[in-house]
Amino acid sequence: MSVISPSKTTPASTKGSAAGGSRTRPGKLAESGSPTVRPPAAAHLSDEQVAELGRELDAIRDEILAKRGAEDAAYIRRMIKIQRGLEISGRAALLVSKNKAAWVTGTTLLSLAKILENMEIGHNVLHGQWDWMRDPDIHSTTWEWDFVTPSRSWQHTHNDLHHRWTNVVGKDNDVGYNLLRMDEQQPWKPVNLANPLFNAILAPLFEWGIAIYDLELTEYKEGTKSKEALLKDLKALGKKVVTQFTKDYAATPAVAMLTGSGKQALYGTIAANAIRNVWAHAVIFCGHFPEGTDTFTEEMVEGETRGDWYVRQMIGSANISGSKFMHIMTGNLSHQIEHHLFPDLPSSRYAEVAPRVREICQRYGLKYTTGPLIKQVGSSWAKVFKLALPGKTATA
Repeated sequence: MSVISPSKTTPASTKGSAAGGSRTRPGKLAESGSPTVRPPAAAHLSDEQVAELGRELDAIRDEILAKRGAEDAAYIRRMIKIQRGLEISGRAALLVSKNKAAWVTGTTLLSLAKILENMEIGHNVLHGQWDWMRDPDIHSTTWEWDFVTPSRSWQHTHNDLHHRWTNVVGKDNDVGYNLLRMDEQQPWKPVNLANPLFNAILAPLFEWGIAIYDLELTEYKEGTKSKEALLKDLKALGKKVVTQFTKDYAATPAVAMLTGSGKQALYGTIAANAIRNVWAHAVIFCGHFPEGTDTFTEEMVEGETRGDWYVRQMIGSANISGSKFMHIMTGNLSHQIEHHLFPDLPSSRYAEVAPRVREICQRYGLKYTTGPLIKQVGSSWAKVFKLALPGKTATA
């Protein structure tokens, strides 16, 4: 069977090398045929229907790529300008945060700045969504985000692995992050009784959990990651930790000491990071784990085509409904289905293509999972609790 590179279907950034050495996107997509087993939610589709669905989604992507221009460039530059203004204002307020109003203002502004940088700017820049601008300051190979894990390490585990193997148990370690039991296919162990506790701890420390996850310690233990690669990743992480600690927990509090606000500024930066972490955790879990999202076996991706890959993204992801402001603050990952279909399209375009994607799902008899934030958060946490128990206690 002839194959094509999955990069034609998963066009997120693959430029450069991550901290652990040269890394390339894994796997191949078949040009025709079908997987060994098509997912139950798509079992009614013929090979011809899947192929046609793929062509329709390819056409949407090509249309948006052709439309990118000055308006899109102005959008991301505006977001960066707003984010930097929020951060400067927030840190300035924390310098006099002995005053309670200044502390609340500074912490709020810095929290918003960190959320905006991570979600709408950093995450999407690192996907290569803005590489077409050829701006070296807004490029997937140069951007270093305000998150503990180094950009290059995250691009490997997220862009190269998660987006290729979305929700494939045994291939996509984002299904539980090697910490939580988030699918029935994952064998139950007594430690899984602590699922809710682990998740509650993970939320405010999310950036640290991702940093540890990105080291791929499980792969190292299994012998699929070399000691040299691990040491390189550890070195890159160490440098990033120093940078983040210096900025948030040393520099800002040190200057604030001049006004007697050092301790308050430290508490403010800690709180801002925790708020950002809880928000990012909620958005990510809402996009992958609420009721209605499917997981997949390795049989279901063996021999999958581009159309099958598209199908898997649609039935394995979930959206969050809400206001335009909410969409921006989620990095437009509230359009998680569209993001997984088109990870390299400008995030500001997801709302434009969402109705067309939903119509395609309806026409082909595929579910399009969406709901308000509270509902999706509750559904994700319900799964965390259910899968803490042994047996078949939750549906994908």
